[in-house]
Amino acid sequence: MTQTKSAFVAIVGKPNVGKSSLLNALLGEKIAIVSSKPQTTRTRIMGVLTEEELQLCFLDTPGFHKPHTKLSGHMNTVVTQSIGDVDMALFLVEPMGALNEEEQKLIEEFRRRHLPVILIINKIDLVEKEQLLARITEIQGLYDFLAVVPISVTERDGLKAVMQELRDNCPEGPHYFPDDTLTDQPERVIAAEIIREKILRNMRDEIPHGTAVTIEKMRERDNNPGLLDIEATIYCERESHKGMIIGKGGQMLKRISTDARLELEAFLDTKINLRCWLKVRDDWRNDERAIRSVGFKFEE
Repeated sequence: MTQTKSAFVAIVGKPNVGKSSLLNALLGEKIAIVSSKPQTTRTRIMGVLTEEELQLCFLDTPGFHKPHTKLSGHMNTVVTQSIGDVDMALFLVEPMGALNEEEQKLIEEFRRRHLPVILIINKIDLVEKEQLLARITEIQGLYDFLAVVPISVTERDGLKAVMQELRDNCPEGPHYFPDDTLTDQPERVIAAEIIREKILRNMRDEIPHGTAVTIEKMRERDNNPGLLDIEATIYCERESHKGMIIGKGGQMLKRISTDARLELEAFLDTKINLRCWLKVRDDWRNDERAIRSVGFKFEE
């Protein structure tokens, strides 16, 4: 009988380095939202990949950054807690520029926990080979990494090499989830995150990070089992932001809702009636009670 192998793997790095994109690429399915804006991921999202005897439970974490609000402080705590809960980590960095203070703190955390880490240098399509080799030499000396794998998630270059390193370093162990599991996230969480992604993609920089989305209702219609009714509340921090999200004649909210509905229909494989409402909650990212009331549940 073939011995099964399993591991919990944290994907960590600074904001906007490609962590969620890598998770989606490895799974072959989109479960983590992606945008060009930093700090898109706010909570820990698990994606499960099972290939024959191998099961990898990936934890996509928020970008580790200098916190400016209580919410962003909680996000950093999610990262350090995740590092403490896993068998190994994928540490994503960019191919140029000095490592920032937060990246150096992550390396200190690896060292403190004696954590097996694979260094992933993403966005290699943006640099010349000589620059890449210099980058590998520079960062290799900072920690005893299991391996260094250069990749480009956007070009799907190097993903097989990442999987091979994970397979080679994965310990023997039982599968913790049924083999057809894709994520541990409830459908309500996925739906809220997809709506928030559409806000991020459609709005100007200063607005999206002050928004949160909660799903108030999600159930099949009694007289039409092929139709799923979803009602969502979008929270923002200012009345002016509420007006911008609604847009002239309601056009911006309509675009966000349509984009989200189409993706949700593809993900859930059903027709959806999506209704989105807006509420203002002043400075909610610095209010502990408000942070929890809009759906964030952080361990102390």
